[in-house]
Amino acid sequence: MMGHSHAMTGAIAWLGLAPAFAALPLLNESSRFIDTGIMATALTPSELIAGALVCAGAAMLPDLDHPSATIAQTFGPVTWALSKVVAWISGGHRGMTHSLVFAVAMGFGAHWLASTYPIGRDIMVVLLIGLALRAIGIGIPGNKTGSAMVNIGLTAGLYVVFMSMEVGYAWLGLAVGIGCLVHTVGDCMTEKGCPVLWPLAARWVLPWKIGIKTGKKFEQKVLAPMLSVAIIGLLFWRLAPL
Repeated sequence: MMGHSHAMTGAIAWLGLAPAFAALPLLNESSRFIDTGIMATALTPSELIAGALVCAGAAMLPDLDHPSATIAQTFGPVTWALSKVVAWISGGHRGMTHSLVFAVAMGFGAHWLASTYPIGRDIMVVLLIGLALRAIGIGIPGNKTGSAMVNIGLTAGLYVVFMSMEVGYAWLGLAVGIGCLVHTVGDCMTEKGCPVLWPLAARWVLPWKIGIKTGKKFEQKVLAPMLSVAIIGLLFWRLAPL
């Protein structure tokens, strides 16, 4: 799948699954007291939206093993060099980073960071929001510098808004883990599949007989619009009662 498809499926997964996980102990840091004095564990609207952006950005992380991928180009030489290192460690594109092990490790790592180092947590959140915006095409067509400035401005603005709303980040690890896992599932629907149970080399392809060809007309003309409609629908559904 292409970068925008991964980002949108990450947002969809968060909007669809996060409310069901809101009462888990992992998310209790986001709990708050309502007027009656009863502890409420539902995510706030701002946490739901922040989580969708973070999960969308996290859905790009497995492609750090590909120097030509969107994530490798997002922050210039820094992410490009990092992608070269990751590609070497993971054995090339669609290796270790496209597995259940990677998704779980990134999820727990992000949760540890969120609960231990607030500055590191904030940096991760900002980077993932910026990555999500880049993946869905926010910017100025044909103008890399202008696009980068727009991305930075929107990312900073969104983060300031989330800070003003006192967004809690106990859900960060869950959002990152879901994003990475959704990326892997998405790539399992393409013709090449992924080594889901790495270090086992066997590649999984879903569905078994028909694989989506990455970047072809179906993904661009059919799948992308469907994902966009799904995101808008889920936002209305989740936010309307709040």
